[in-house]
Amino acid sequence: MVRIWHDEQLTLAPIKGETIAVIGYGIQGSAQASNMRDSGLKVIVGLREGGKSWDKARKEGHKVMTVSEAVKKADIVHILAPDMQQASVYKKEIAPNLKKGAALSFSHGAAIHWKWIVPPKTADVIMLAPKAPGQRVRELYLQNFGTPALVAVETDYSGKAWDRILGMAKATGCSRAGILETTFREEVETDWFGEQVDLCGGVENMVKNSFETLVEAGYSPEGAYFECLHELKLIVDLVQRYGIAGMYRRVSETARYGGLTRGKVAIDQNVKKNMKKVLKQIQDGTFAKEWVGAYEKEGPQAFDKYMKELDAHQIEKVGKKLRGIMWPGEEIT
Repeated sequence: MVRIWHDEQLTLAPIKGETIAVIGYGIQGSAQASNMRDSGLKVIVGLREGGKSWDKARKEGHKVMTVSEAVKKADIVHILAPDMQQASVYKKEIAPNLKKGAALSFSHGAAIHWKWIVPPKTADVIMLAPKAPGQRVRELYLQNFGTPALVAVETDYSGKAWDRILGMAKATGCSRAGILETTFREEVETDWFGEQVDLCGGVENMVKNSFETLVEAGYSPEGAYFECLHELKLIVDLVQRYGIAGMYRRVSETARYGGLTRGKVAIDQNVKKNMKKVLKQIQDGTFAKEWVGAYEKEGPQAFDKYMKELDAHQIEKVGKKLRGIMWPGEEIT
């Protein structure tokens, strides 16, 4: 049975006296550091001196220092640098300066699950994984609410690992929405699977294929864009709030009957078989090995050839034009 916690069940008291070093100040780092600080916790930010985030974190009211300095002062080291940078940062700056009994904390389990980082036995290993982009984590906190999150304890050396991670979940505002227990393995494998076959990769290819089907049948690209991409948000919002059945009860009867009878024709059992292949490659480490190899060889440019192909697709060209009409003056790429 999965354990679930809510805000009123938790307290900040056990970690009020501890120093939390947030390593990295990207979208998640800035949101979580600011939320925890505003909740009254002692937060410092560890960054590469002179990096573009250094001044930003200072301007937003944080005490900023080098990663090594921050780790020396920290009882909890919350590592929010990008996945592919974590092992290097850990080896060079965190491991030599980590205090005995301190906690290594993450918002994604990959570095621990795939052993990119091997912590000392004298450290707690914990995880707080908000289920929303950092911008939303911050927005909802400021609205006195929060985003749901997953929490896990891999190692409880100090005997207070659960107090630490549950306190951090409360301080980031996540427990206002509810937090669920998971494991590092489950979080990594389900997170990657969702990104690849559903949330990112799956949606991208479903939308492009449906768009291409209409355009190849002689319909206008603009009309195809609205039907296959633009209106997707309306349906996703209904699903998120009311569930799949609730969504069907809130669309037209024609959409309800058509979706219920034809959706399984378009997305059939062959698609599910392919999803299982993708899951297997995640579980057996094939994807992790491929991803690490690509990053080591090409760095961030590992994405470039795929992004160039996508940018050249007709749906992107049509979409850029239509978004410029709907939201003039905004960044539309």
